[in-house]
Amino acid sequence: MSAELPRANKGVSNEAGAPRIALLHEAAIQHMRVGRQLDAQLCCRRILELDAGHVDTLQLMGLLSLQARQYDAAIEWIGRANQGDPKADYLLSLGTALEQQGLHQEALKAFTEAARQKPEDAELWTRLANILAFLQWPTEAISSLEQALGLNPFYWPAVYSYAIVLFSLERFEDALVTLNRFDERQPDHAPAIQARAWTLYNLNRLEEALSEGRRAQVLAPENADIAYIIGLVLQKLARHEDALEQFNRSVSLKPDYIDALHNKAAELTELQRFDEALEVYRRIKQIDPDNAKADWNASFIQLLRGDFKVGWQSREARWNMPTLPGTAKYPSFGKPMWRGERDVAGKTILVCADEGLGDTIQFVRYVPMLAALGARVILLPQEPLYPLLSGLPGLSQCLPNMKGGLPAFDLHCPIMSLPWAFGTTLESIPASPSYLPRPAETRVQVWEDRLGSRDKLRIGLVWSGNAAQGKDHHRSIALRTLSRIIVSGVTFVSLQKDPRPQDQAVLRERSDIIDLSEHFTDFAETAALIACLDLVVTVCTSVAHLAAAQGCPTWVLLSAVPDWRWLLDRDDSPWYPTARLFRQTTAGDYEGVVDRMRAELLTLVEANRSSRL
Repeated sequence: MSAELPRANKGVSNEAGAPRIALLHEAAIQHMRVGRQLDAQLCCRRILELDAGHVDTLQLMGLLSLQARQYDAAIEWIGRANQGDPKADYLLSLGTALEQQGLHQEALKAFTEAARQKPEDAELWTRLANILAFLQWPTEAISSLEQALGLNPFYWPAVYSYAIVLFSLERFEDALVTLNRFDERQPDHAPAIQARAWTLYNLNRLEEALSEGRRAQVLAPENADIAYIIGLVLQKLARHEDALEQFNRSVSLKPDYIDALHNKAAELTELQRFDEALEVYRRIKQIDPDNAKADWNASFIQLLRGDFKVGWQSREARWNMPTLPGTAKYPSFGKPMWRGERDVAGKTILVCADEGLGDTIQFVRYVPMLAALGARVILLPQEPLYPLLSGLPGLSQCLPNMKGGLPAFDLHCPIMSLPWAFGTTLESIPASPSYLPRPAETRVQVWEDRLGSRDKLRIGLVWSGNAAQGKDHHRSIALRTLSRIIVSGVTFVSLQKDPRPQDQAVLRERSDIIDLSEHFTDFAETAALIACLDLVVTVCTSVAHLAAAQGCPTWVLLSAVPDWRWLLDRDDSPWYPTARLFRQTTAGDYEGVVDRMRAELLTLVEANRSSRL
């Protein structure tokens, strides 16, 4: 708060007492400046005994109340001062008091009027912008800040606020330019350096973000948020021990820091310290009993370790997480959800996709089981999967989307809740070698014609998944890394949809990888191509499920701590009899995984060559 102190001898209505009032008012100001608030208040009260409407003294009493954090009193005093002819400085003080009291809309009115009265004041425009940003009106905040910076390009509170609002709009490059300007003039401003670290993190300039985070931490070692940001950077750099140290530091400074605790548990998970991670999730639940994310994240550990009974139940916490991808889009059907507790014989049940494409492919295996219970099953998968799944055994109906409305049904069940509803254990996983409809022979023949003669093994390759997926950096690899698997005596075929630019460049260079991805119009086309192959080599993405669910031999590259469905310490999958798992032995080392695959592939090629002799 930087409102000006009122000047003496203004607003005096008692002319006879004016000299005494002026002296008392000046004394009150001096007392306030040196921190003698009680003496200042006594002087003010003597003035108000002489002149109850002395405007500057009413304002001064408001400022004294603001300093004492007595915001109700401040609003009362400054409000009385503003009753006559409100001045910009008084309105600034009133807005500050209102803001501190949480009355943001009223504060906005005060700041707006102050800026109107004194449009040449950069501070007023900045204060107005800050309240607009708080009220989530970033466009209006930007406009006010540009007014401030037009008046004074080097008014650093405005420069800093401008960067923060740009950041909130995800205009990270613009925010960084502004923060760099700020840093040139205010090089030791820890909040701005912290903001630069956070901005660089969001631009994926991780080493620079780490450097800025360390710099901010030297200036503000007790700041839990700075430690948290550094932890996130180190986490993304896969420096898990170092990230854990920062999250521990953040939690030690702020024991109820839920986000830091979540990320601490995530790092413990990456380090395979699963019991400690579960203990952190229990701690989160003690702090915040309604924290569904803690249950959700704990379920990944439980399922990864094969504790399905607890894990499936914990996963149902996702319905209390509106920001979780998938569940927020799950329709509200107005019908009961089937949880396996009621008889479905003679009932119509709608099974609806609720998470990823691979998830749907993996768990659609339960549809024939539902039909075997006597249910009439309607399937609503993601639209790209409709051509693939519309002929699934046990289905009464398959819908491409809800645009034409829904037929009548009695119950619904999300696809990802089916294993929970069926009480699936490791021993009871329905693991048919192939459960998807066979692709149409006409489609398969088209792909056979494209591939040409079948005088070699045909192997499909997939090296990356959806970049927007939270842990994609753990599963996706560069084509240049996977191309170490290339050996003679094999026809390699790219199954990769939408290769990333750097991989596309490598793919163009490789004459030993056939790329027909332009023909991938839907999953049914990809399935038809897979039907022409002898083996699929893939990272953990939807094609791994597609190939294995067709019964095609599938080699899956896995990180040291993979997705829960692949479990731990095994090279086979209880979900997919034709899958073989190749795991990292050292976190982050996919080259070693590819080299082991290459050795196995050479053996396979030799066996194939011998069988043809």
